[in-house]
Amino acid sequence: MDDTQKPKEALLAEVLALREALRRNNAELEQFAYVASHDLKAPLRGIANLSHWLEEDLGPRLGEESRRQLELLRGRVHRMEAMLDGLLDYSRAGRATHAPEPVDVGALIHTVMARLPEGDTARLEVGPGMPTLLTEHLPLQQVFMNLLSNALKHARGEHPLRVRVEAKAAQDFHHFSVADNGPGIAPAYHEKIFAPFQTLVARDKVEGSGMGLCVVKKLVEGQGGRVWVESSGGATFHFTWPRHEVERS
Repeated sequence: MDDTQKPKEALLAEVLALREALRRNNAELEQFAYVASHDLKAPLRGIANLSHWLEEDLGPRLGEESRRQLELLRGRVHRMEAMLDGLLDYSRAGRATHAPEPVDVGALIHTVMARLPEGDTARLEVGPGMPTLLTEHLPLQQVFMNLLSNALKHARGEHPLRVRVEAKAAQDFHHFSVADNGPGIAPAYHEKIFAPFQTLVARDKVEGSGMGLCVVKKLVEGQGGRVWVESSGGATFHFTWPRHEVERS
């Protein structure tokens, strides 16, 4: 065997071993997330049920303060369930791959907004020039779902909520932005909000898992893009997505 071949073979073996270790680690992470999101929900549901049974059994003997505490307990249970769901969403984000298909981004945005619980409360503006991309549908849909949902949850002020989505071509990527007219985000938190379980508003005021933007970051970076936020008179979330446009006949 040629001596020059040995280092290459050793390097290849090392790369293959690292890939196998990564595969095992990913499988273990997914199994952990599955257990967390399914098995741990059983005792949580039990706690919620017990609180209902106590409330029913005690009936009029239950004081207003005790009733409020039971409602608070159930709220914490629902929050924990949402956090477990967020953990599972994060572990799955970008793992499943699907064949690229033509995606009309403008139509996708309107569809996503209509599916959100409070989607009809906001004025949605979709800028001109929305592309039709040849891409995986579900990851891009999840990105817009999380960004629009985030706007609906947090951008509540004295004025009617307005969300504007724009797109522009930038070399090999499309640059999308989702802007709202809410209170905005202080610069000190522009990086923090993309970390797991991070929220800027107390969960007693705005319920959420704190995983939505973390999932967005993972999905966008998995496509080779990047995501960031700017804030001046509202919050504007930017992300880039590979520019594989469908040729128009």
